[in-house]
Order: sequence, then C-alpha cells, then structure tokens
Amino acid sequence: MSVLPLVFTSGWASGINAYAVVLLLGLLGVTGVTDEAPAALQRPDVLIAAGVLFVVEAIADKIPYVDSVWDSVHTVIRPVAGGVVAALLAGHSGSLPELAAGAVGGSTALLSHLVKAGTRIAVNTSPEPASNIVLSLVEDLGVAGLIVFAVFHPVAAAVIAGTLLAAGVTLVIVLWSRIRRYLRRRRARREEKRLAAAGGEVLPPAG
Repeated sequence: MSVLPLVFTSGWASGINAYAVVLLLGLLGVTGVTDEAPAALQRPDVLIAAGVLFVVEAIADKIPYVDSVWDSVHTVIRPVAGGVVAALLAGHSGSLPELAAGAVGGSTALLSHLVKAGTRIAVNTSPEPASNIVLSLVEDLGVAGLIVFAVFHPVAAAVIAGTLLAAGVTLVIVLWSRIRRYLRRRRARREEKRLAAAGGEVLPPAG
C-alpha cells in the first residue's frame, strides 16, 4: 500500500509539533506497535533528543508571546523535519520516491506551521494565558492522536489532516486583520526600543 497518506499526515503534524512526530513514530516502532516507523527514528539518541525538545516545546508553546518567538525559530526547522520524516517513511516503505515524499511532507509541514503561527499571533492579542494553554494542549493531543491513528488508518487520517489544514487556513484568513494589527504594534515597539537604545527621542503617536 502507498505510504503517501502517512507522509501527508506526518507532514501536517510536523508543522504543528515536529518533535512529537519523531518521538511518537520512534516509540511506536521500538515497542513493536508498527513496522512503518523507520529505523533511524528508533535510535536511542534520536528518541532522547526528541523527548527533551518535546518537553521544551510543550512549555514554551503555552506561554504568550514566547510561543510566537518559538514559532519564528521553527519556521525552517518544522518543514525540514517534516520533509526528512517523510523521506524516511518513503525509504522504509519503498512505495514512493524519497524526493517526492520529502517535498510533500516538507510543504505540508510548512503550510500547517504557518497556520499555527498565524493562529498563535491572533491568540496573543488577548492578554490572558488560558487560551494559549488550551490551544497548545489541543494541538499536542491532536498531533498524538492523529499520528497513532495514521499508523493503523492512514487514508482516514490523511483526510482528517487535510480537513484540519483547510480549516486552519480559512481561520487564519478570517483573523488576518487582527494578526496585522498585532504585527504593526510589535514593529512599533521594536522601533521605540531601537530609538531608546540609540538615545533618540520617541515621539508620541499622532492623533
């Protein structure tokens, strides 16, 4: 059977939490739950590194504004991880060229990452931390549940991942005006800090 549905789902999940994807697939392979996990993901050093980084992300992802900084840092990391995991899955299966799988996994991870980052920016316009914590928990549980589900039902999981991706893109488009206001305020604060550091005078906003 083609590994493409699993590649697509792992790409979507990597854009949300790449470390969780690596950790889960590795653990599912080590414990013998699935034969779909590539050997490279089952190595002890990979599992330990993924576990530590997963814990760090689980904390950073629940703190307002810290989560957006973390997302910025991972704009490259998550798509690359999605592409690498996809290529490893394809190489392990042998039913899909690794380059094609990497392209699918990486591009899907990039898109889902942008959806996550945009959603977090919109959420950070609210000063309370509860929404960040709830959203982060939902993302963590969603990634874990869908990866495990994809191992046993790859096509159904890919349909769910595609639906979530489309819904996320739609949500970001709807929230785009709020996101733009946040980005403008952040640029203004950076400019104020730059002027203050340079000894310049910060003029009050017009109006």
